[in-house]
Amino acid sequence: MKSKTYMPLLALILQLLLFATSCKQSTEPKLEAELKLELEDASCTEAWIKLTTTNLQLPTSVTLKQDGVVRKTINVQTQDTLLYIDSLLPNQTYKFQTFIQSYNHSSNELTVTTMDTTSHEFTWQSWEFGTIGSSSLYDVAIIDENDIWAVGEINIADTSINGYTTYNAVHWDGTKWELKRILYKGGIWVIRTIFAFSPNDIWFSGYVRYLNGQFIELTIPDILIGWTINKLWGSSSEDLYAVGNNGNIAHWDGMKWRKIESGTNLDIYDIFGEYENDNSEFEVNLVAAQHYVGPERKILTIRNNTVKELSTTNISQGSIHGIWFKAGRKYFVVGNGIYFKSNIYYSNDWNSSLRSLTPYYTYAIRGSGLNNIFICGSYGELLHFGGASWKSFKNTPGFYYAEFFNVDTKDRLVAVVGQRFSSGFITIGKLK
Repeated sequence: MKSKTYMPLLALILQLLLFATSCKQSTEPKLEAELKLELEDASCTEAWIKLTTTNLQLPTSVTLKQDGVVRKTINVQTQDTLLYIDSLLPNQTYKFQTFIQSYNHSSNELTVTTMDTTSHEFTWQSWEFGTIGSSSLYDVAIIDENDIWAVGEINIADTSINGYTTYNAVHWDGTKWELKRILYKGGIWVIRTIFAFSPNDIWFSGYVRYLNGQFIELTIPDILIGWTINKLWGSSSEDLYAVGNNGNIAHWDGMKWRKIESGTNLDIYDIFGEYENDNSEFEVNLVAAQHYVGPERKILTIRNNTVKELSTTNISQGSIHGIWFKAGRKYFVVGNGIYFKSNIYYSNDWNSSLRSLTPYYTYAIRGSGLNNIFICGSYGELLHFGGASWKSFKNTPGFYYAEFFNVDTKDRLVAVVGQRFSSGFITIGKLK
C-alpha cells in the first residue's frame, strides 16, 4: 500500500528533474552578432570610419560596400577598427555598409559627405620693412584680419646717434602696420617666434608676454639661456613649449619653465600639436634636423613631457624643417622635400610623391584643415592645398626673390613672412 502511494510521486519528481535538466542543457539564446559604423572624420577625398563589432569571433573578414558596390574586404582583428577610404570626390555624399556573409549580418548604413574644396583664388598684398643694413621677419601670428603680428629684426635709418633704430615686431590693425620695439631688460633682441592664444595673451619668444594690454618680462631661468628659441606652440598659457638649437626643449606650466630632455643635439626647428579627438590628450610632434650639415634628422613626439623618436623611413638625405598634421589622420613634414603619411606611429614609410611639387627648399607648413594647407620656402615658393589639388603662387609679382620662413593661416586669411632684398617681407592673402 505504501509503495503504491509513493510510485506516482517518484515518477512525478523524475519527470520534473528530466524537464529541468533538458531546459538547462538547451543552449541559451545565442547573442546576435552586431556591426556598427560611425563616422570619425572626412576630408575632401578621404573618410575615416570606425567599425565596432560585438559578439563576433575574431579575427574575421568583413566586406565593405560603398553605394551598394563592394569596395574592399577587411580582415578585422580587434573589436574597434578604423577604416580608411580614399579616392572619393569633394562635396559628395556616399553610403557605406559592412557585411559578414558567414553570419548573414550587416551593419547600419552610414551616410558620409566629404568636405568641399577651398579655392585657390587669393588676392595678395605685400609690405617690406627695413631701410638700412639687413632686416628679416621670422614668424607671424594671425589673430583676425584686423590683428596680425610679425616678429624678427627691422633696421630703420634715422637721425639717431647710431644712424638707425632697430625694431623687432610689426603689428597690423586692419589699416596700417606699426613698428614695435619689444624690450627685455631694457634691450632689444631678435625675436624669432611668436605664439598667440588670444588678442590679449601673446608670447614673444620665451621672454616677453603681452597680457591684457601690457608687455610683461618673464624671469628667464638658466635652461633658456644660451640657446635660440626657434618656435613656440601650446594648448594654453599653462601648457606652452619652446624648441630651439642643440636639441633644446622647454615647457611652461603657467608658473615656470622646465627643461625637457630631447635625446638629441640636433637643432629643433618646429613644433605643432593637436587633439586627436575630444577626449584624448594633445598629440605634440616636433621636427629636429641639422640644417644643411650631414644626413641625420629626427622626428620627435612628446607625451607626458617625455620625448620619443619616430620613424623617418623614406625621407631622403637632407634636413627637414617644418611639421603640421591632423591628429590620427594625416601628417606632413617639409624641408628638403615634402612628405606625408596617414599615421605617424606606424612603421610604414613616408610618402615622397609630393616632392615633385617644388624643387626649392621648404621651411614651414601650416593649415586650418585638410582642405586648406600652406607650405612656404625659398625663391618665393608658396604652395596651397585646397583639399583636392595643389597650386604654387611663386609667380605672384614680388614673390620670386623672397625667402619665406614662416606661414600662418586662419579662416579666409594667410600670412607669410621672410626676407626680400635685405628687407623684412610680409604678404597677406585673402580668399576671394
